[in-house]
This record gives sequence, structure tokens and C-alpha cells, in this order.
Amino acid sequence: MTLVGHEAAWEAWRAALSGERMHHAWLLAGKKGLGKASFAQAAARELLGAPAQSEHPDILTLTYGPKNKDEAKKRDDGKPYELARGIKVDQVREVQRRLTTRPTMGSKRVVIIDPADDMEVSASNALLKSLEEPPQGTYFLLVAHSPARLLPTIRSRCRTVRFPALPASAMDELLRNLAPKADIATRDAAIAAAAGSPGAALAFVELELGKAAQLMRRIVDEGDRDFSLRGQLTGVIGARQDIPRLQAVLDLARAILAERVTGSAGDPRKLVDTHAELVRLTGEQPTYNFDPGLLGMEIGTLLATAGAASERGNG
Repeated sequence: MTLVGHEAAWEAWRAALSGERMHHAWLLAGKKGLGKASFAQAAARELLGAPAQSEHPDILTLTYGPKNKDEAKKRDDGKPYELARGIKVDQVREVQRRLTTRPTMGSKRVVIIDPADDMEVSASNALLKSLEEPPQGTYFLLVAHSPARLLPTIRSRCRTVRFPALPASAMDELLRNLAPKADIATRDAAIAAAAGSPGAALAFVELELGKAAQLMRRIVDEGDRDFSLRGQLTGVIGARQDIPRLQAVLDLARAILAERVTGSAGDPRKLVDTHAELVRLTGEQPTYNFDPGLLGMEIGTLLATAGAASERGNG
């Protein structure tokens, strides 16, 4: 199945397949949640002539592994385990050892690295050697959400295919089809927070933050002198230390503030400064585990301040 927004990527891939010489390394670039990993798996199967959705021994997928030996034992025992934050050099070297043997079922093999921009520096340097001297019949597909984080020498050896963010109209149609039970407020909030990423929008819908979006917009538009809206926002966010949910709340607040920055006719500097504060909170939340109630009040205060700045700018 062709995912929405992949048409140009498939056109480039299939044109290369039908050409005289297929480039050995491809960089699939675009924000998270656009389906790049799904494209990589489907493209690899097409290159190898494998049936759709099938497993293939000559598709080697490199992604996050267990955090340490204890977590690896949990994985081996079939238990839940914690993932490492990056792709390690030992993982790359293990794949390279596999590449010294012949492909299992033919003359070609595909290595998918997802996400390549989360490789440790030593892993990137190790991979570079394979990209410089690729084994015959081996093709690399590098999935990257932030390609600028990759070594320039890696990027220079790849053919880049960019996956665009979807427009709001396409996002709305997708959510109507894939999340028909979501109400309008939830869909609108998901579209704003996801900024063109279908995967992020679907994940957001599951968090049911439509009410939070309505309260955030009211705080920006109306202010909150008696703190009542901030109190309601804190209640909607909840008291659980749920990191994915809190990250989604911060993403939503940034998106709503970005709407105001774009639409402001006045001096946007205060709005931009407030947006930067939300970006800072978003980066710190996974490390500091802010109290959800205090975080909700802080978000509400930043939005109220931004709304007041916008009114002064427009007045």
C-alpha cells in the first residue's frame, strides 16, 4: 500500500530500479511519523523481488537495541526491556560481519538503518567505511528524521529522497479515515500538534487532548486573569507522570503558539521568546520529569503571556 505523500519517493526509487546503475546508498529524510521506515521496508522488498509484507533474510534492519546486558537478557527471555538511546558501534560491526558472507537468497542484500541520525559517533564512523567501499550487491537505506545530525561524509555518499509534511487538508482526511471516532476538537488538535506528520497525528489522537487544545487557545485569545483556565488545563493534563503524554502536551502548546506567531501583525519578538521557552521545556521534560501540575501551570502562563504580547503588538 502506498502511504500518503510517498508518490514522489516511489517515482524516484522505481526510476533508479529501472536504470542501468542503482545507487548503493539512499537517505530517506523527513520529520518523524511520515512513514519513511515503512517505505524503506517496502522498497527493500521490491528491490529483492520479495512479496509485499513478507520477511526476508537479506533485509537487515538496524535499529535501537537493548540498553545494556541486563536489558538484553530480558529481551532474550521474552520480557519487556528498555531500549538504548542510540545505535551502537557493536550493532554496526555485527551487520558488517554479516556483509562478508553471500546473500541468502540471491545476489542482493539491503541494510536499513532506522533512525540513522541516532547512531553514536563511533557507529557513524564504522558505517562510513561500508558506504565508501560497499560490498557488491549491498544497498543501504538510511532513515533520518534530522539528517543534519549525520556526518557530512555520510550524507555526501547517499542519494537523498525527501518526504514532505502533509498539508492540513490531507491530514484531516487521513484522520477521518483512520480515526473515525475522534471528534473535531481532537482532530484539529492532532493536526496542529503533528505539523504534517501522520504518525504523530494518530499517536496524538490516542491521547485525547482535544480539550487541552481548546483551553490553550482560550488562554492565548482571552487571557486568564483569575487562573481558572490554567486550573482547568492542569486538570485535563492530569497528575500522572506520563512522559509521552506530557511531551504531546508541550508539542501542542508550541503548535498553538506558532499559529499566533504566524498570524501576529505586531512585533513577534515576545512571542518568539515565549516559543523558545516552550522548546526549552520540551527538551528538559524527559530528563527532569517535571510535576505534571506545575508543568500545566507553566504552559498556561507562557500562553497567557504570549496572548498579551500579541494583543499589545496588534493594538
